[in-house]
Amino acid sequence: MMTTPISTEEALSLLKTEGREMYKLFFRANEARLAHRGNTVNLCGIVNAKSGMCTEDCKFCAQSAHNEVDNVACYKLMDTDVIVQKGKESQANKASRFGIVTSGVAVADEAEVQSLETTIRTLCDTLEALPCASLGNISKETLIRLRNAGLTRYHCNIETAQSFYSSICTTRPWEDAVDTIRVAKKVGLAVCCGGLVGLGESLAQRVELLNQIRELDVDSVPLNFFNPVLGTKVEIDAPIAPLDCLKFIAVARLMMPTKEIRVCGGREFNLGDLQSWSLICGADGMMVGGYLTTRGRAVEDDLKMISDAGFVVQWHHH
Repeated sequence: MMTTPISTEEALSLLKTEGREMYKLFFRANEARLAHRGNTVNLCGIVNAKSGMCTEDCKFCAQSAHNEVDNVACYKLMDTDVIVQKGKESQANKASRFGIVTSGVAVADEAEVQSLETTIRTLCDTLEALPCASLGNISKETLIRLRNAGLTRYHCNIETAQSFYSSICTTRPWEDAVDTIRVAKKVGLAVCCGGLVGLGESLAQRVELLNQIRELDVDSVPLNFFNPVLGTKVEIDAPIAPLDCLKFIAVARLMMPTKEIRVCGGREFNLGDLQSWSLICGADGMMVGGYLTTRGRAVEDDLKMISDAGFVVQWHHH
């Protein structure tokens, strides 16, 4: 059964549903998920491999030097053995993908690139889990080198709808992320590209974000929900209501029925007791073991939640 992707017009009307119509939306998203992704959940983990002091002014980010966040760890790129140890811990959490994430516009320093090549080779030799990376708007040459070292997937978020972007970041063009994803696809890497909601954008802009991701035809779509960190500069009154998060997940599934829809940062804070519903509303992936600057919850709780809801953790490996 092929599910026809919904239009942006329908997506917007679905984000506004309430009551019975909303539950129909959840059911419909679940049907599409089961048809195209089965009853599996794919887990990933990340390491914050280089932290803080980013020159970009993204208002939501604890790692931006423009924000006044206390106690953000600042350190240079971790050594290979430290990252590999984190990868082992992530794999023990049933994560079948392990991402190396660095702060900053892009990794361009030759010493850092060489270190990452070594790290990726070592991860491939040591782990069953597949290595991913999120290193900013890196060059085509660097992407090819990392692919040759064994990198399987590259991640770069477009963050928010193009029409809303200038109100959260002014130091880097929105198109940079799009260009990076296109180049990563060209050199033969799988790609992971999503965004963040709850920054004050409109419902139409949430649909715009999903449509812009859909046009990039990516493999995995990580959905993040804003979790305010004291000192960042996003001025919103309240987090997104749990049901609004679920409607967003469901609409993402119906707009991109065959893709991996992954629930990531802010799920604990925004969804609360309704976290398990994200799986029933269309998500088939999750990040476990914490995020870049905020802690997640105990992995045992996530694994129990997945099995209690009738889903099975899926394992990708070499």
